[in-house]
Amino acid sequence: MKKNIRVILWGLGNMGSMMAKALLRKDGVEIVGAIATRKEKVGKDLGKLLNFEKELGVQITNDAESLFENTKADILLHSTTSFVKDVYNQIKFALEKSINVITIAEEMYNPWVQNPELAREINNLAKTNDVTVLGTGINPGFVLDTLILTLTGICLEVIEIKASRVNDLSPYGPTVMRTQGVGTTVEEFERGISNGTIIGHIGFLESVSTIAKYLGWELDEIKQTKDPIISNVLRKTPHALVKPGMVAGCNHIAYGIKDGKVIITLEHPQQILPELEGIETGDYIIINGKPEINLSIKPEIQGGLGTIAIAINIIPHVINSEPGLKSMMDMPFCHAVLSDYRELIKMG
Repeated sequence: MKKNIRVILWGLGNMGSMMAKALLRKDGVEIVGAIATRKEKVGKDLGKLLNFEKELGVQITNDAESLFENTKADILLHSTTSFVKDVYNQIKFALEKSINVITIAEEMYNPWVQNPELAREINNLAKTNDVTVLGTGINPGFVLDTLILTLTGICLEVIEIKASRVNDLSPYGPTVMRTQGVGTTVEEFERGISNGTIIGHIGFLESVSTIAKYLGWELDEIKQTKDPIISNVLRKTPHALVKPGMVAGCNHIAYGIKDGKVIITLEHPQQILPELEGIETGDYIIINGKPEINLSIKPEIQGGLGTIAIAINIIPHVINSEPGLKSMMDMPFCHAVLSDYRELIKMG
């Protein structure tokens, strides 16, 4: 019998903790290390952090260098932050110890777009150490890019793509509320957009560029707009209070333009409690082509669950992959892994 796939987790916030719980229900994988960025978690047993009745024998650390030096692992599941510049050194630790990496950092879905030099270094490091790096997630990573490109596989022609992900921010905490401008006045929202404290969706440049690349479209430019979603009713969550006239979220839209014409439109209106104003959540994709495709998924695919699922389901493909910095387009068809993970690992 093959040995279990050995996993290190870096990042034990909501996403990292959900990944840990999901992995512990799978056959053929085991968690051999856990790294936290928050000091209060360091020194605890992972089982205690996850509120299990018994300990798991995995002590949480913040000394990544020592952990990678002294722990044999096959793959790192990385979930600390969104930006390539912030995760580069973290990913480098793993690569230098010949450990594969799956990260849900949004910019890592296509790091060549905004950080080509760092992407080149990551690619070279991965190849030198005979391992693979992949950025994935629900969005970017699936709904507004990989799923769209998959659907074009049944098209003879593609003229224009329009897609939107309408979701509810209510389950999220104060950090997300701040970055989406929830609970601000319109004036505060505009100031936040100007000074970068309100950012909307992270990953549109990566998604639009990926779609265009694989369809062979050379875009003139990618434009983005970020507008406040102003509430007409009182909306309240554990982390936000929005009175009528205040901002309930951010409507972020990206446009891919070719020859002066918009051929890709990706929209992501994110707000709390959209149903209070009769708005249904959902994922919608329209492809103007031959044949035409109009896909609706209602309600929207759950973002947190979707992200952890794709990150752990794609583990065998990443381990089996040729070394280097890869994209979702380089991976074989990803499906739920319900059997023993070891059965999907190629020998040699």
